Amino acid sequence: MYHLVTVFPPAQRIRRFPLSRDQLMLLMAATNEIFLGIDIYFAHSISGTIVPDEWIPIIFGPIAGGLLLLAGLIALRQRPLATVLATIVFLGSIAVGLLGAYFHLIRAILPYAPAGERVSINLLVWAPPILGPLMFALVGILGISAAWVEDPPDSGILVLLGGWRMQLPYSKTQAYFFMIGTGTLATVISSVLDHARTHFEDPWLWLPTAIGIFGAVVAVTLGAIDRPTRADLITYMATMFLLIAVGLVGTVLHVNANLIAEGTIVGERFIRGAPFLAPLLFANMGMLGLIVLLDPREIAG
Repeated sequence: MYHLVTVFPPAQRIRRFPLSRDQLMLLMAATNEIFLGIDIYFAHSISGTIVPDEWIPIIFGPIAGGLLLLAGLIALRQRPLATVLATIVFLGSIAVGLLGAYFHLIRAILPYAPAGERVSINLLVWAPPILGPLMFALVGILGISAAWVEDPPDSGILVLLGGWRMQLPYSKTQAYFFMIGTGTLATVISSVLDHARTHFEDPWLWLPTAIGIFGAVVAVTLGAIDRPTRADLITYMATMFLLIAVGLVGTVLHVNANLIAEGTIVGERFIRGAPFLAPLLFANMGMLGLIVLLDPREIAG
């Protein structure tokens, strides 16, 4: 019995969704790649001039998303070929994420400053978001996990090319829980560093921080449990819905903060003001977290 049925028994009578859990994960990964490219375009536009290195994630995101959607179509006829193509794209995503995090980190370091002053909290707050590019890496790891078939389901045994099998220390479901927890924690830290620029003058800014930390703890804890109870799963599901709500409300608030009198839209404010796409990372992690609860079995044919 998969987790969604444990939480909501009537779901067992619902007709099976045309896409499997892993296929939904791959679809979400493709969407994430595209939106990451768009989000980074706005972020890199703040300086007024996008240098060549800054174009790498902007161009890579939509191309990667398009290739993943193509891989999804290829999978209907040639699953092994689609898996290899998707894996190459996700490895590229991991490389882009790690490279971007490195570039952002060196921007937060003063190499010629006195010892003890080369790295500071203020520098980390006002520097480019160090954890932001790592979302590419997280999507890459999540996507690679989804691309390879686990047989039997929840066994932790991945079927590789040529029929080779690799035993993992955790089932794919548990690995997903760990990744959701890690991604949520990274989202919270990025949110805290971003909101720290306002010195948390608005007490409501602590709400996404608290819910995000709770969501990360719940997801990681569930991953560590071999047989979660119905109460465990209900708590997890409710937390994922809270993350989605935080993301949607945060997006509305960020958009409103960028509007001027009478709701007039000025493009410059959306580039240099509150990042209106950033809160959607909370909603994104919540949606991915809910997908984990679906049936892990692959659809025949």
